[in-house]
Amino acid sequence: MMNSDTIFALSSGPPPSGVAVVRISGPAAFDAVVRLAGDLPKRRATLLRAVRNRDGDLIDKGLVLSFPGPRSFTGEDCIELQLHGGRAVVAAVSAELTHLGLRIAEPGEFTHRAFDNGKMDLVEVEGLGDLIAADTEMQRRLAIEQSAGGLSTRYAAWAKRLTKARALIEAELDFADEDDVPGSVSEQVWAEVAQVQREIALQIDATQKADAVRDAFKVVIIGPPNAGKSSFMNAFAKRDVAIVTEVAGTTRDVLEVELDLQGFLVRLSDTAGLRETTDVVEREGVRRALGTAQKADLLLALTEIDSDSKWSAGHELNVPTLRIGTKRDLHPGSRDAFDFVVSTSTGVGLDDVRKEILAHVELAWASIASLGAGRMRHVEHLTRAFNFLAEALSGAELDIRAESLRLAAMALGRITGRVDVEDLLDVIFSEFCIGK
Repeated sequence: MMNSDTIFALSSGPPPSGVAVVRISGPAAFDAVVRLAGDLPKRRATLLRAVRNRDGDLIDKGLVLSFPGPRSFTGEDCIELQLHGGRAVVAAVSAELTHLGLRIAEPGEFTHRAFDNGKMDLVEVEGLGDLIAADTEMQRRLAIEQSAGGLSTRYAAWAKRLTKARALIEAELDFADEDDVPGSVSEQVWAEVAQVQREIALQIDATQKADAVRDAFKVVIIGPPNAGKSSFMNAFAKRDVAIVTEVAGTTRDVLEVELDLQGFLVRLSDTAGLRETTDVVEREGVRRALGTAQKADLLLALTEIDSDSKWSAGHELNVPTLRIGTKRDLHPGSRDAFDFVVSTSTGVGLDDVRKEILAHVELAWASIASLGAGRMRHVEHLTRAFNFLAEALSGAELDIRAESLRLAAMALGRITGRVDVEDLLDVIFSEFCIGK
């Protein structure tokens, strides 16, 4: 699908900058740049040209890169102008392009055109968006796997295997009386269908775990008041995030800080002290603390060593938990009740806790590294495909089971955008910046 209008945008960082990259895409791209910079060859080329306004005055000298369609990012004729990155230069070029009838691109419109023209599928589009937004090394690696088409290939392969299985089942239904169709074909394909289902189950699990890598592995600090939770957070983050006082109940809300632990994004949360209270505000803080803890990937249950205040069994949560004794410098007593003991004053034990948190994150990463993983949107369709395959394997009539295979393949197609996903497009492309 080709668009009738031609768009442009600044695709580099905002001026002033060393270089400004102005991207142009559409049927009038070459003609517009000819008006600015002179004749261009209708082939891939990089040229040093003077860029002039409609009156012939020099705007700047820069590189003109031409990418004739369909072998371009968008599938259309594309031009990139690499100019000096001053505000006046960018403004002058933008004014000339607007005068020539081009319009400024909407957020994500270049990528949207690449999708429309079959240059990328929806999974690759999402991966590109994640790559642009990646802050850590592991986020980058996940995004690269997705944007490079690895996941799309896997989803397409599953759909192809299911289509083949369905074809064999329908052959048995349609030609059961023919001599050249082997009997009990279905017995040959259900093992294959079951294998696809198992692979999809692994992918669902990997994608859910990858959400922690992409959107931060959530570590939540919990415990009674005055257990040293806020001091621990400040010492662990190596900056003052939480207010620390001797007054019990100082922390009333959830405080968060994001940390990069060897390429993994970790969100550390400090919460209100857990205790029975009649104070309305503090009670709300306790409620929020428990709600945050329930969503954690890992809990750090802090208690002062030798303290009578213990982690209440009534607050036990089904979340992996490290028991940490605090104020080690003040308490030389028994430490058997804890996984780790620390002192925020001296820093003793903090590195051990940091290594253990990293081990938990790496364990989650190890289970997804070989599979790659998409977004949580994929989980919805993968789960539908899994359930349809469960129906196909249930032993119903062959025609019903064949229909379940068809629906499973369609669910996989919706992930890559090959089946009715128009309602998703505006949401996905709106996440992109202008110029991409």
